[in-house]
Amino acid sequence: MEHHTPSGSKRLRRAGFSLIELMIVMAIMLTLLSMAVPYYQKGIVRAKETVLHNNLSAIRNAIDEYSYDKQKAPQQLRDLATDGYLRDVPKDPMTGSAETWKIIMEDAGQAVSTSEPGIFDVRSGASGKSLEGTAYSEW
Repeated sequence: MEHHTPSGSKRLRRAGFSLIELMIVMAIMLTLLSMAVPYYQKGIVRAKETVLHNNLSAIRNAIDEYSYDKQKAPQQLRDLATDGYLRDVPKDPMTGSAETWKIIMEDAGQAVSTSEPGIFDVRSGASGKSLEGTAYSEW
């Protein structure tokens, strides 16, 4: 049984897409991806910045509680974890390490314990600027 077209000639229609159709679809997909990737990357940076704010806040609160309870500031961040003020020293999400925190020591004259000045504050050890334009090391 043959199928004839109105003109009487045989024609077989092949299923599938032409090269032009595939190229158009690929161009549309690349355009969408090129718009989506920067938003995704900015979202990742924003999430890391939020974690950095939370980690700095937790460390600073632990330093204050430690200093109040012990009547002296901690000598190193590990003391906060050792004495139960933190479960562990959190990582700096911008550097991926718990060893890169920038420690600010007390001035001997203004220390909680003048005989043993300790950690007064902590900042990120990351270089670079935030999405807001401020340096991470200033947080």
